[in-house]
Amino acid sequence: MMIAVTPETFALAQTFTISRGSKTHAHVLTVRVTRGGVTGWGECVPYARYGESLESVTAQIESLPEGISRGALQHSLPPGAARNAVDCALWDWEAKAAGKRVWQLAGLHAPGPKEVTYTLSLDTPEAMRAMAAAHAHRPVLKIKLGTPDDMPRLEAVRQGAPQARIPIDANEGWTPEVYSELAPHLLRLGVALVEQPLPAGRDEMLAEIARPLPVCADESCFDAASLPALKGRYDMVNLKLDKTGGLTEGLRTRAEAARLGFGLMVGCMVGSSLAMAPAVLLAQTAMETDLDGPLLLREDRPHPLRYDAAGVHPSTPELWG
Repeated sequence: MMIAVTPETFALAQTFTISRGSKTHAHVLTVRVTRGGVTGWGECVPYARYGESLESVTAQIESLPEGISRGALQHSLPPGAARNAVDCALWDWEAKAAGKRVWQLAGLHAPGPKEVTYTLSLDTPEAMRAMAAAHAHRPVLKIKLGTPDDMPRLEAVRQGAPQARIPIDANEGWTPEVYSELAPHLLRLGVALVEQPLPAGRDEMLAEIARPLPVCADESCFDAASLPALKGRYDMVNLKLDKTGGLTEGLRTRAEAARLGFGLMVGCMVGSSLAMAPAVLLAQTAMETDLDGPLLLREDRPHPLRYDAAGVHPSTPELWG
């Protein structure tokens, strides 16, 4: 079995402001696994927040022995982007080799479309009001906050899209005092949930303060082993395959989240339809499906996922799975 990894760049349809400067491209790694004339594909997005880079993730993948099984992979690499791309490529290869779909191999029900969240980029309140109005036909609009100007931006989005459900992602940017002060205003504006209000590793106060609307863990949640420590602090968890390290652990983490009573969000980094395809299977039981990565790109891969009024549809075999 040959494992090959290729860096690729996709231009974004929006400019996403992040800390200092802007992000205009999505940088991904594509993995292909070939054996017996059959090739499986996977994609990941290395994330600097977790100490990953294109170079470090490539080195992890290239360290794997040829012929590694999906079971052995779980012990050969830690949770993260590298394991995700290889795991999903192996699922795709197994399905093609067996002449089945991945959902059948995994013992899942046939997947259907899922209502999808659309992310608005961080900008001035006036620009965000205009963006919200332009996308007011979408049922769910997500905004990223965690800045001194959060309330004017949130007010502007609500004015632009009065009927949309609005989850917000604070990106670890608040303190317990800020969250407690903002919570009544979030409720007034009909915010559906708040994601990661406090920094990971410093979120123990969430067990002490009132949580008047659902609080979802993102950076505090990785794989199944990370979930028990989140009990009492969070109401939901956001599973991303680039954090769990692939669909194999993603399915295990989903089951553990349900056992522990967490609500489920399935999210993504900004990647192509190839990265979203396995996540659509994971999202079949999710309350929130935040898989808008391809919608934020100027162009996508061949045979892309279909997005319409019903949401995001499962992949065709030509793309993945």
